[in-house]
Amino acid sequence: MENILDKAYATEDFRRQGHALIDLMADYLAQATSDSKEVQAIPWQSPEKQLDYWQKDFSKVDTIDPLDLFRDVIDRSIQVHRKRYLGHQTTPTLPVTVLSAAVTALLNQGMGVYEMGMVGNTFEKLLTEHLAQKLGFSGEASGFITSGGSLGNLTALLAARAACTGIWHNGYVNEQKLAVLVSEEAHYCIDRSARIMGFGAAGIIKVPVNDKFQMRTELLESYYQQAITDGKQVISVIGCAGSTSTGSYDDLEAIAAFSQKYNIWFHVDGAHGAPAAFSPKYQHLVKGIEKANSVVVDYHKMMMTPSLSTAVLFKNGSDAYRSFSQRAQYLWTDQDTEEWYNGGKRTFECTKAMSALNVYTIFRTYGDDVFRENIERLYGLAEKFAELIKSKKNFELAYEPQCNIVCFRLRTASDVSKLNLAIRNQLLEDGRFYIVQTVLNGDLYLRVSLMNPLSTEEELIELLQAVEEKAVILTSKV
Repeated sequence: MENILDKAYATEDFRRQGHALIDLMADYLAQATSDSKEVQAIPWQSPEKQLDYWQKDFSKVDTIDPLDLFRDVIDRSIQVHRKRYLGHQTTPTLPVTVLSAAVTALLNQGMGVYEMGMVGNTFEKLLTEHLAQKLGFSGEASGFITSGGSLGNLTALLAARAACTGIWHNGYVNEQKLAVLVSEEAHYCIDRSARIMGFGAAGIIKVPVNDKFQMRTELLESYYQQAITDGKQVISVIGCAGSTSTGSYDDLEAIAAFSQKYNIWFHVDGAHGAPAAFSPKYQHLVKGIEKANSVVVDYHKMMMTPSLSTAVLFKNGSDAYRSFSQRAQYLWTDQDTEEWYNGGKRTFECTKAMSALNVYTIFRTYGDDVFRENIERLYGLAEKFAELIKSKKNFELAYEPQCNIVCFRLRTASDVSKLNLAIRNQLLEDGRFYIVQTVLNGDLYLRVSLMNPLSTEEELIELLQAVEEKAVILTSKV
């Protein structure tokens, strides 16, 4: 009887399965622009039905061919490459990165120490320094890649804390009260990071936003002075480029000026919107970002890279070592030097996927222009969508979009939020479109993230028609 472990490593089986899988994925991508009525952006099922299906599947064992499993996973998952996927900020990955991701899985490199991540650590240095240059930083800027914007923001804020306190080595003393100043529209991971760092709810000082959902920077002075009066030490001011719900860009130049005035660490959460720097048309949105002490950029949002892959950039490259300075004799011979090639000296992770290969492959294959085109196409499409919304009397645009995130609602009922929530749920169950929702100033809005460069104005017209049709059906039942 053949040993199962030996069978699992059989290269000819892998060759056959790999060819079949590539064909399956190519068919999926080829169908992405289909206008067939059967095409769904999301094959919606309730959590209970999904669990029941996979519980039954889990009992099966098939050592011959996993292709049926892969086909099933694709068919039952959200379809981010579909033109009518207009939901969360998840990119339809470039096909070439499917290949690079396979190489990453094959090599299975660790990144904490150089000999386990020789290529990956080198890629991270090249990529982050190139991105820093695009953002306008000087030659001293550097960084690394980590697993997602949440961990990236936490890492940058840990560096900010280390820059102005000795807590990393000494712990909290004399009931220190640390705080950050941030827009009330900032991503929840900023709040979570501050709590993880022991600041508590009182250490997250949320500055109100204007009618464009941008931080009211004229209030920074009063909020800062109140924090000082309350005995708090503000270690960082955080700007959004752009915010998660609306994609709004804070006035980074104003935040930079304020931070310089009081010598406070200036951090920018540019997870979604910082790549606007690749576009001459939209780079004005990130003016001032080059004055930040640290910036976070998700390659896996507007740069078409598989999740998770986030650049953490520092204006002063040495600051990258502040977050996690400690000894690990079994990894590094010299414990106290700054070594870019030993990734574990700068990141929380030790064994980390070589996601840099995905990013490097895009740069190596297409160059910077692919990012410029993606930004300009999707931001431009959002502008067209906003005009479509404004041209319809029953629709309301929440704000003029600055990027590819657009929030709107239908106003044909007394309880507008309830109606739009019901419309969203109907669209979800139908599956042809996938959009999400958000709450702005206490009211519910429909939210569209234009992440797919294959989407066109035609799909957006169809979406608005579908919203109106759902509203008619829903109100007729009341």
